[in-house]
Parts: sequence; structure tokens; C-alpha cells
Amino acid sequence: MLELGKKQVLRVLKRQDFGVYLSDDPKAGKEQQVLLPVRQVPAGAEIGTPVEVFLYRDSSDRLIATTNTPKVELGETAVLRVKETTRIGAFLDWGLEKDLLLPFHEQTCRVEKNDDVLVALYIDKSGRLCATMKVYHYLHTDSPYSVGDVVQGRVYEQSKNFGVFVAVDDKYSALIPKKDAQGEFRPGEILKVRITQIREDGKLTVTTKQKAYLQMDTDAERIEEAIREEGGVLPFDDKADPELINSRFGISKAAFKRAVGHLLKERKIRLDDGQIYLKE
Repeated sequence: MLELGKKQVLRVLKRQDFGVYLSDDPKAGKEQQVLLPVRQVPAGAEIGTPVEVFLYRDSSDRLIATTNTPKVELGETAVLRVKETTRIGAFLDWGLEKDLLLPFHEQTCRVEKNDDVLVALYIDKSGRLCATMKVYHYLHTDSPYSVGDVVQGRVYEQSKNFGVFVAVDDKYSALIPKKDAQGEFRPGEILKVRITQIREDGKLTVTTKQKAYLQMDTDAERIEEAIREEGGVLPFDDKADPELINSRFGISKAAFKRAVGHLLKERKIRLDDGQIYLKE
């Protein structure tokens, strides 16, 4: 069976001046044969010779074989470079002669030339191979990691209800829960995240925060520096509205209170009239 979008081993059925026809069935009819262009036919290939090829459609939408290896196969994910954008979408470099279309309706954010985007390969309603940035259902749930591991993840979508969706190593499904997704996140952004949970379905729960005692030191340093930038006075204290704290520092009110308490304990600041003053 000829499988679009996948590498497979087929055998040479017949030779022509312009290439060879391949199939997995020596008695296959014309509809179950695929052309491998002459420039890609391995030296010495004869009738019956096995050849590993990838099947896709050419510029005329005809099924064709290639011995070149694409950067992504059907149902898998990969990071590809945008070569150009047009009125129908973006075209990506995936290692083959014909560039891969990323339609506008499969983009989760606007992409530009030379952007690197995480996509999955799928077959559209017309039977053509296309890319999608909606990769949630294509990501793997069998990561080799354990709780506490620090890994690299790529943001691919943000949800007001759930949080920030991340692809660890560009292939494993992960989520920064809404309660931890404070600050600004952009699709395509690379993050260093810590695994806090491995769910029963294998999906990862991650956070950009360090362990509490380490995070408190980091937050305290940021707050102290912010007070210096404000001329020695921060115009609100740890009783401020959580949204104000989050917009200014990208942390929760609880984390802010811990960091402020740490600075008070070290006698670096004082609180007065709803403001925080730096001690010199």
C-alpha cells in the first residue's frame, strides 16, 4: 500500500527514461505505482531492487517518490523555517523540492519569513500534505523525564481557561497551569521549565518557577532592583491588588509577599504608608 507522508521501502517494477516506477506489490496496477524521478534512482537499481522513499505530491498534485529525507513525517512534529508568506498562507522548508504549505487557518499566530515554527504534518481534505501549528493532538505523552527535571519547552498556544501549552523538546505534551502562567508568553518562545507532575495520561505539568526557596531569592533581587529604579520607593506594598503585582513583576501575590518578607528580614527595605522604601 502506498502511504502518503511516510517513508517506506518499495521495489522497482519497471524502468523508463524519466525514472522508475515503484510499488510494494509486483502485480500492482498503474494506480498502485509511484514514480521515482531518474535523478534520484540509486545507481545499479534493477527490476525488483528495494528502495526506501518518501511519498508526497508534486506541484501538479501527482503522487511522487523521493529518496530525500523530509524534516517531518505524517503525524509527527518538527520546527521548520518559513521561506515565504503568501495570500493563502506560509510556505515552509521541510527538506524537499516542493515547499510545505502552512495555511492561514492552521496558524495560531501570524508568522513571517525566516521564523522558526513548531508544526505537525497532516493530510488536508484535498488529500495534500500540509502543516499545522495546532499541534496539541500530535505531541507525545511518553517523555523520559521525572518530576523535578528541568527541561526546555516551546510555547505553542495560550489559553485563558487552562494556561500556557508547551512542547517539551518540541515533541512532548506539557502545560503551565493558569495559576502559574503569570507574565507574558509568546508562541514560539523557548522556556526553561521544571516538571512538577506527570499525569496519568503521560502529559506533563511544568512551571517556569524554581523551587520555592530559590524562587524567593530571585524574586527578592528583582523587587530590590525595581525599587532602585523607582528612586528608592515602590508605590505599593504587599497588600496591593494581585493584578498590579502580576503586571509589574509577573509573579503571584503570595510570591511577592514571600520576597518582601525576605527583604524585610535582611533589613534591606521598610514598609510605610502602603509603599516600600529601600534602606540605604
